[in-house]
Amino acid sequence: MKIVKTAILAVAFVALMAAPAMAQTPNAQIEAARKADLIGLGAGLGTGLVIIGAAMGFGKIGAAALEGMARQPETAGRVQTAMIIIGALLEGATFFALLVCMQLLGKLPAQQ
Repeated sequence: MKIVKTAILAVAFVALMAAPAMAQTPNAQIEAARKADLIGLGAGLGTGLVIIGAAMGFGKIGAAALEGMARQPETAGRVQTAMIIIGALLEGATFFALLVCMQLLGKLPAQQ
């Protein structure tokens, strides 16, 4: 009789310990969903900050170039060339940052 009680107690113990182990799948799915939400949020915020920064940079370049041309009209050609070069470098950095944000979006898990 003592062996039967011990066996029942052992089965009950294993059954109670198995419940938390079996509950890992929903928690893992919730964790994956949270991770996907954070990746999406980070990519969206990063994209917005890149666009705002690029717009501010282009505005500053244009304002400084026009101010320089207004003060010394004879240097307008050189200022315009420098402005175009700096604008191209800024645009390249902007595209690189946007590509990084798009790569983050590519890391999102597949939705079922």
